[in-house]
Amino acid sequence: MNRLTLRQTLIPLITIAIICFLWFGPIRLSYIENVVISILIIIANYIEYKGKLFSALGFQRENFTAKNIVVHAPLVALGLFTFYAFALVPAITKLTGVPIDYSSFDSLKGNLPACLIALLVVWATAGFGEEIIFRGYFMRQFVKFFGECKVSMVLNIVLLACFFGFMHSYQGITGQLVAGSVGALLALIFYLRKYDLWFIVAVHGFFDTIALICIYFSLA
Repeated sequence: MNRLTLRQTLIPLITIAIICFLWFGPIRLSYIENVVISILIIIANYIEYKGKLFSALGFQRENFTAKNIVVHAPLVALGLFTFYAFALVPAITKLTGVPIDYSSFDSLKGNLPACLIALLVVWATAGFGEEIIFRGYFMRQFVKFFGECKVSMVLNIVLLACFFGFMHSYQGITGQLVAGSVGALLALIFYLRKYDLWFIVAVHGFFDTIALICIYFSLA
C-alpha cells in the first residue's frame, strides 16, 4: 500500500460510504442520482487534493482536443459497440439462455422527443456520471491505495466491472454480465490512455448515443 496521509485515507472512505448510502439507502434520486454523486466526488476531490478537483479525476486540459473528442473517441465507441452487438451480446446470451431485458427502453422506440431527452440524460448520468464515479474516482482511488502493479490493476478492473454490472441489474442477468464486460473494456481503455477521463467520457457517451439510435429504430 502506498504511504497516505490521514486526509487521503479518511475522505475517500467517507465519500464512498455516502455514495453507497445514496445508491442503496432509503433516498431515491432517480435520474439525477449519478449527477449528485459526481458533484459529491468533485467536492471530495477538492478537499482531498486541495483544489485539484478535476485533474485528480483525469480531466487533463491537454487531452481535451477536437481530435480526441470528436474523431478518436467516436471511432473507438463505434468499434466497441460493434463488438458489443455482434460478439459480446450473442455470446453471453447463449451462455445464460436469456436475452437482455431492454423493456425499460420500450417508450423510446420511434419516439424522437423522448430519445432526444434520453440522449441528454445518458450523456449527463452515464457518459459523465458513471465515468466520474467508476473510472475517475473508484478506479483511481484503488490505484492510490494499492498501486499499479499487474495484479492490482487486474483486481481493480475485475472488481469494478463486477460492481458496474451489478448496477445494471434492471437489464437481467445477461444485461449485468454484458454491462460488466463493457465496464471492464472501458476501464482497460482508461488505463491504456493513462487515465484520460475526457476520452473515456466521450467514448461512453458516443457508445450510448449509438445504442439510443438502435433503440429508436427498434434494432435492439
